[in-house]
Amino acid sequence: MSSTLRIVYHYALARGLRKWKTRAQLERWQERQIIRHVERVREKSPFYREWWGNVDASNWRSFPLIDKTIMMQHFDRLNTVGISKGEAMALAGESEETRDFKPSVQGVTVGLSSGTSGNRGLFLVSDREQDAWTGTVLAKLLPGGLWKPAKIAFFLRANSNLYESVQRGKLQFQYFDLLERVDTLVERMETYRPTVWVAPPSMLRMLAEAYTSGTLTTVPDKIISVAEVLDPLDRKVLESVFEQTIHQVYQCTEGFLGATCGFGTLHLNEDIVHIEKEFIDPTTRRFVPVITDFSRTSQPIIRYRLNDILTEAAVPCACGSPFTAIERIEGRCDDTLYFPHRQTGEAVPVFPDFVTRAVIAASPVIEHYRVVQRGSGMLEVSLRLGGGEGMQQVEFCVKRELTKLGERLECTIPEIIFVPYTFEPGITKLRRVERQHTCSEAFG
Repeated sequence: MSSTLRIVYHYALARGLRKWKTRAQLERWQERQIIRHVERVREKSPFYREWWGNVDASNWRSFPLIDKTIMMQHFDRLNTVGISKGEAMALAGESEETRDFKPSVQGVTVGLSSGTSGNRGLFLVSDREQDAWTGTVLAKLLPGGLWKPAKIAFFLRANSNLYESVQRGKLQFQYFDLLERVDTLVERMETYRPTVWVAPPSMLRMLAEAYTSGTLTTVPDKIISVAEVLDPLDRKVLESVFEQTIHQVYQCTEGFLGATCGFGTLHLNEDIVHIEKEFIDPTTRRFVPVITDFSRTSQPIIRYRLNDILTEAAVPCACGSPFTAIERIEGRCDDTLYFPHRQTGEAVPVFPDFVTRAVIAASPVIEHYRVVQRGSGMLEVSLRLGGGEGMQQVEFCVKRELTKLGERLECTIPEIIFVPYTFEPGITKLRRVERQHTCSEAFG
């Protein structure tokens, strides 16, 4: 089958060639796909063959978990295409340095995740997997699919053959490097006038500011947030400025995990991945996802525990999809803050969403914010205001709301200091709530 036919095939599948009337039907189909996939991987991957031992494929849920550390430690024996970690890292590093992301190894695309330099992950995608990804993305994200003309602007830290492959037929594609100056990017947008924007929310906010000031005059048919958590404040501002629903993609090194439907609800892509829910707090529907991607064999991802925190929707989406609906992506497990309990001094976890909502509730003039918990437990808060109330008054209100949050959780709020707000999109992802230490460092 040619590359084009593969893309069309996977496009048709993702658009609904497969139909599941019930969740039970979907889960039975997933089970069959995973068992077949596990059997194939066991033959091709020395790492997984040893990792699973003699456990039967039908008992795949009892396989031990892996994570990024394990995957990188065993990279050479885990992947099935014979690419070493050394050669993959060398190619990815050279691409990052030259900003030329086209080279591949043995026809396999190599990419580098955008994590911190000490914990960055490598991903491998074959030509066949790239075509499947392209077909699925086109079906789930683009307004007119394969046949309606569209001009796509991708704002990303690093380009990839994976993203370039979206450019097919009537679809035009341009890569906008987040390391370029914002005014240069805006000038290119004015010339290109894309109909679809794909960018991190921190970059979308800058485009919104350029649009409000008049330096950017183009408005797309669809805006898709990627790479960073779409904070409620950012969503509210963007939807107000551009007067349209802001869509989301949930994608990481480990796969294309979710996308929004026509109602703007994020759904897990359960036609290509299975996601087990490791519940942190069942009463609030928060869970850590454990991924099994049964569509990918070059670098198999099976029972892979992410560091993310997702909140499952309380009710099914009106679109009728059997795929799990997600109320929000909150961030990472290590973005959970910890406050000391009033009586015991025990470190109490405070989910990022609690902190976000406390800050946003403090004042309507807050345009940007960050809350960082340092090694001592101290909270460093930075704000940027849009006018109206003075900074001193807003800081007082933020401190009051955070204190109220502590009272609800029966915790003592750590010392709060306010610092100037600074952030530029680029190599670093924006994390509005962040913890830069371990719990034991704070309260040990």
